[in-house]
Amino acid sequence: MSKAHINTKMLIWARKRSGIDVSDFARKCGVSEERLQEWESGERPMTFNQAMSYAAKAYVPFGYLFLAQPPQEGLLIPDLRTLGGQGVQRPSSELLDLVKLMLQRQEWYKDYLQQQLAEPNAVVGRFSARDSVDAIVQDMRTQLGVPEHPKRGKWDDYYRDLVERIESKGIMVMRQSNLKHHTRPLNVDEFRGFAIVDEFAPVIFINHADAMGARLFTLIHELCHIWIGQSGISDGSTNTHRQEEILCNAVAAEFLVPATEFSRLWHQDENRWEENLPPLEAHFHVSTWTLARRALTLGFISEGEYGRYIAEQQAAYRRRKQSGSGPTYYQTKKAQISSRFSHAVVSEALSGQMLLRDAGELLGGMQPAKIKHFAEELGL
Repeated sequence: MSKAHINTKMLIWARKRSGIDVSDFARKCGVSEERLQEWESGERPMTFNQAMSYAAKAYVPFGYLFLAQPPQEGLLIPDLRTLGGQGVQRPSSELLDLVKLMLQRQEWYKDYLQQQLAEPNAVVGRFSARDSVDAIVQDMRTQLGVPEHPKRGKWDDYYRDLVERIESKGIMVMRQSNLKHHTRPLNVDEFRGFAIVDEFAPVIFINHADAMGARLFTLIHELCHIWIGQSGISDGSTNTHRQEEILCNAVAAEFLVPATEFSRLWHQDENRWEENLPPLEAHFHVSTWTLARRALTLGFISEGEYGRYIAEQQAAYRRRKQSGSGPTYYQTKKAQISSRFSHAVVSEALSGQMLLRDAGELLGGMQPAKIKHFAEELGL
């Protein structure tokens, strides 16, 4: 078999970029650790098929293995995350590739809208980071047509309703827990969501690897980023010192749980502060996660109490996720990808305006043969 004359230094770079250790990566490649190390040291040459498989397992283009030096990679949107007051370094390959995919979708949808002679989106950058929380919250409620909080229903229904209302304003909302496959999960500790501002095709992404209750807060936080016209990736930290993050946290809290009403209903004399949550959940129709966050911001509970409660919620969510049965492939795709975007891509593909292969890539690696079935799921 012909040998692939690759740069072995790029093998090591690609594996480290994937975040997978030597033993696990060898197992993915179906070889021993010794054989993997022989490849990476250049002691044993690789065939083209072996090199192509290696690149695929490391989630990099095959051509990268022939480069003299690793490409310069970094987040293509502002990094607003904090870790000990500093920006988080070395984003994972999943996060890097996810941001690239969202930018690719945004670029395509922007071109699509401009071909339709669409006008710029009126809600993007309506306010700035210097405006007041109350002014931004009131305008967001007015534009979305929602009251201070729902009067009935479950909070997860409220989440879905808000997503639909946000999409009706021309904002694409993307939601998923992994990058194309469960072997590439998105790390909640790394980020909870991000917003990519554009005057025609703004995007919100929600990390659905996060507990369900946390997603509601993240949704409104990222919506605020669209409202003030500032892109950024967020980790939802309560200790951030960044002005835009402090503002978006405050807007999300006030939008979902008005401070005055919450303070009136909170009982500080409860034996356990958590006993406040069920009646407040019934009143505000938002998640207990959101309510705990509000209690923290108003000084009713400590950072430690909040942290312990959130950790318990995350653990409970993981247990439920492992034991439950999942939706179908097409239902999952429908839930993950913006409805506006999905309808546009599938319609263009089925009408012959774009190749099925290209449409499948925009839809997260969907096989061309599945696009027609996905159209049926979308009601097209």
